[in-house]
Parts: sequence; structure tokens; C-alpha cells
Amino acid sequence: MQNQKIYKMAFAKVYPLYINKARRKGRSKEEVDRIIFWLTGYSDAQLVSLLADHTDFETFFQQAPQLNPARKLITGVICGVRVEEITENPMQDIRYLDKLIDELAKGKALEKILRA
Repeated sequence: MQNQKIYKMAFAKVYPLYINKARRKGRSKEEVDRIIFWLTGYSDAQLVSLLADHTDFETFFQQAPQLNPARKLITGVICGVRVEEITENPMQDIRYLDKLIDELAKGKALEKILRA
């Protein structure tokens, strides 16, 4: 039931939290956006539209133009759970994004975050 609440939460509600977390650590909105674009394949215009439409997380990931196959290289713990062990989609993709934003806030180089 908890996951259903997360899936139906508007991405636009969480997006400013990602940006605020990054900015508190000296990172930028542009870096957050670059992570989102890398993970999902969305463009800037598509992201703006999704935010304006209050698209929920489930739809956000289901309709992503191109989920990056390199996302499977993301490992570690987020919210007490290893992201690579999550079997439920889109929960794993949501947690991948959370993990990437955490790495950004911890000062990791963007090239390493994007598994380049």
C-alpha cells in the first residue's frame, strides 16, 4: 500500500525537494536536471510539461523516452534498502533517482554519478 502512495505522488511535488537538497550542498538545479535527463531520456521541454501536468511517479517512469540501461550499475542503500535488490518497478527506478540525487548532494562528481 505504501508503494501505491509513492507511485501516485506527483513528481512535481518531489522535484523541488531534489533541487533544494542539491542546492543546500552547493550543487545546482541544472545538475539535478542532467541526472533526470540521463536516467529517463526526457528533454528539458518534456520535463517542464510533466511538472506542469503534475504527472505521478509511476507515469513519469512508465512514459520515460529511454530509461538508461546503465542505471543497473547504480548500487547502494537508500531508505534502508539496497537499490539493486528492489524487484518492483517503478520503485527501483524511483530509488535509483533518489540514490543519484544523494550522490550529487554528497559531492560526487557528475561524471561518476552518470556512470561515465
